[in-house]
Amino acid sequence: MKIDLYQQSGEKKGSVEVNDKIFKAPVNEELMRLAVLRQLANARRATAHTKTRGEIRGGGRKPYKQKGTGHARHGASRSPIFRHGGTVFGPRNTRNYEKDMPLKERRAALFSSLSKKASEEAVFALDKFEVKTPKTKEFAALLKKLPVKRSLLVVVSSREANFEKSCANLDNVKTILVDYLNLHDLMKYEKIMFMEEALKKAETLFLKK
Repeated sequence: MKIDLYQQSGEKKGSVEVNDKIFKAPVNEELMRLAVLRQLANARRATAHTKTRGEIRGGGRKPYKQKGTGHARHGASRSPIFRHGGTVFGPRNTRNYEKDMPLKERRAALFSSLSKKASEEAVFALDKFEVKTPKTKEFAALLKKLPVKRSLLVVVSSREANFEKSCANLDNVKTILVDYLNLHDLMKYEKIMFMEEALKKAETLFLKK
């Protein structure tokens, strides 16, 4: 399979061959859904926390005598049925939301997402972007010449400070290392742009046995 290849000037340079195992795999939308749910669940942190009746300060003495008041019998004012009492079945910060998924299924879901994007002609490549200092203006100018209308995910092979800073001030652009390519970002952004070196690294990373 081939995808379009652009150069830094914004002009189309030609096309580049990509691996069919990654960009032309069977699309399994249910597997993609499960992979996204796993990713979101693993990013979730249990911050909400309520106290049980045993953790509430005070309430040591009996609130009123056992008989003769006309009220039901109670032994502590920190019972869940009282105001300022403990909470029953409330959220606790010890809860674990993490989900697991076999590596083969995660890879299959990733390939499904990339293949779906490729079939929609939403994946293309850039041969290079070289600047001596961070230049957001230059990348913004390039962006106008590329087939991007709303948002762009840029996949790079290694950290390049000048390039990343050139993209950082653009709200609709995100750069990501190919090592951390994930379903959530692939589905969130309209177009995916691979740096040419990142395509080669993707094959090394994702197709190794």
